[in-house]
Amino acid sequence: ILVMDNLNTHKAASLYKAFPPSEARRIIKRLEIHYTPKHGSWLDMAEIELNVMTRQCLSRRISTLDKLKCELSAWEMERNRDTAKIQWHFQIGDAREKLISLYPTLSSVTF
Repeated sequence: ILVMDNLNTHKAASLYKAFPPSEARRIIKRLEIHYTPKHGSWLDMAEIELNVMTRQCLSRRISTLDKLKCELSAWEMERNRDTAKIQWHFQIGDAREKLISLYPTLSSVTF
């Protein structure tokens, strides 16, 4: 099982660029590919939550595994109780500006 970001470069056909056709076909047959959603993928959300957890809960040394489990459980219950949400700040316009080199430039053509 393979989870991949939903980018146009992540396709099973890409294996044909790296391997001979028979090997690429063999690998593709064995893969079960799951793509993340196009907007606000759960993978991105999981990374954000792990970051928050690291800053809020794991920013100090925790002496035992039992203490760690207790701390994480309390943190998780608080986040769930507060129904913590992710505020997405990176919008399409921001992407076009920051990733301008990846977007084609269209010139006006007069007929």
